[in-house]
Amino acid sequence: MLGIDAAWTATRPSGVALAVRQAGRWTLRAVAPSYAHFLALAHGETLDGAPTGAVPDVPALLDAAQRLAGAPVGLVAIDMPLALTPITARRPSDNAIARAFGAWHCATHSPSAERPGALSDRLRAGFAAAGYPLRMQDAPAGGLIEVYPHPALVRLAGGARRLPYKAGNSAKYWPGEPLAVRRGLLHAEWRRIAALLATRFDGLADRLPPLADRPSGIDAKAHEDMLDAIVCAWVGVTALDGQAEAYGDDDSAIWVPRALSPCDSPGTAAGAAG
Repeated sequence: MLGIDAAWTATRPSGVALAVRQAGRWTLRAVAPSYAHFLALAHGETLDGAPTGAVPDVPALLDAAQRLAGAPVGLVAIDMPLALTPITARRPSDNAIARAFGAWHCATHSPSAERPGALSDRLRAGFAAAGYPLRMQDAPAGGLIEVYPHPALVRLAGGARRLPYKAGNSAKYWPGEPLAVRRGLLHAEWRRIAALLATRFDGLADRLPPLADRPSGIDAKAHEDMLDAIVCAWVGVTALDGQAEAYGDDDSAIWVPRALSPCDSPGTAAGAAG
């Protein structure tokens, strides 16, 4: 299972996470803050420097994932607007998510011909050429799906509204609070999300680098991107296991996990296996 928090422009880094199923349990095998960092992991290298953006090289990503997993990827879950036709404005899938999860403050951002535009077309076509067609139905058959972390996290947390975890929105989450206080609250939310995801993936604490006490802005954004990539991988797991629903039409669909049953909520014995 490959999860990608894909940036809408080639100038911004994209988080990547890889999960494997072993003896019926899902394990986080790798997570990286950029495509380049992920490719380096597959070759046993450590990439120095800040994460940078790039046009994704689909064959290289799939090859790296296979090296790390020891087997081909079955499903790729990407947080980016994807469609069979060029995207120029909001899609029926975006509106379906707004209707279903707007009360949770989880409506999608509006895509356009510029963002993600050609980058989305290239990514979708690249995966299709590699044998991963975009799936609006039958995700368990494998391929490529579009996912959206915000409603997925609400499902995972059993909450009633969007989780306050985006660094760029901290002033909106906690208006009037000093920057140091907002950062502390934000980092606490990240730790909470990591703990929730650890109920779905073994090995998360070993693979996700710990956040420093006073991370730089670059390090903090990298941590957020990696969390989002792991969420994408988890949504992919639920879709692969027939536990997610597609919102959209025959051109595009956004997959969201179904509501967790009480016995499968995070923190319970049943939920720990993922």
